[in-house]
Order: sequence, then C-alpha cells, then structure tokens
Amino acid sequence: TLARWEQEGKVQAIVTQNIDGFDKMAGSRNVLELHGSILRNYCLNCHKFYSGDYVFKSSSIPKCSCGGIIKPDVVLYEEVLDEKILSKAIEEISNADLLIIGGTSLQVNPAASLIAYFEGKHLVLINKDKTPYDYLADIVIHEDLAKVFEQIKKEVVS
Repeated sequence: TLARWEQEGKVQAIVTQNIDGFDKMAGSRNVLELHGSILRNYCLNCHKFYSGDYVFKSSSIPKCSCGGIIKPDVVLYEEVLDEKILSKAIEEISNADLLIIGGTSLQVNPAASLIAYFEGKHLVLINKDKTPYDYLADIVIHEDLAKVFEQIKKEVVS
C-alpha cells in the first residue's frame, strides 16, 4: 500500500526503525532505515559489503575473504544512528503535511522524539496500544497496523 502511494505521489518518504527491508522489497524507494538493514552486511576489517543471502547461508559466523567478521549494517544497542539518515528523516518529517506513524509505541528514543519535528496539518497514529503522543493526533487507531492497511487496501480496491 505504501509503495503504491509513493508511486502515486501520495507518500514522500518512509521513516522506519525496522531492519528487515520489507518496505524496499514491497517497492518503496525513499525508505529511511534509521536502524539499518539486515540485507546489507559488511566486513568489520576491510569494509567490503556482502548481501543478506551470503550471511543467511553461512553455517557459522560469516567471514570475509580477508578473514574479518561480517556484521549486519544495523544499529545495535547504544550505537549511534547514521547522521545523514537521521537528518534526512528530520527533513522529511518537518516538510510533511500529513504524518502517519504506525506500529510503534513511541517510547524508544531517538526515533520517538522525531515526532517533535512535525509541523504539518494532520497527524495519524496507528498502534495496538496507546502511545504517549495520542493526545497530539487528529486520528488515533488502536489496531494492528497490518489489519489497518489490509482494510485500506480492500476499501481502495472495491
């Protein structure tokens, strides 16, 4: 749904904490992966990049041709976010007319604090549980994100 909306010019960017790469696999192009992606991997020694397939097919700790350990290109606990991606996310959120935040409790920073940069007209929050920012939203939907988008997909098709 988001990929189609992006193609139609309705979505400018997707800012995600997910590391699974599903947004890009679905066809979205402007995806800002705050915590990186398991589909990109690199050698800690020589920085050569490896695909997710290479790592997933490894029977033990994946090693580079230089002998170094291959690490997923993800932000681990207490590591800092990529400054360029974070800046781009802030820019996209600051310039948005409508911000849809889905599938997050909005309790883990720095990602949760990005909502402070939104100066647009409408805020929509979709999450199973309440968030600390529900009071700011124009629309709050306490439902599973996948169910909400499945319903939107059905409504658009029919």
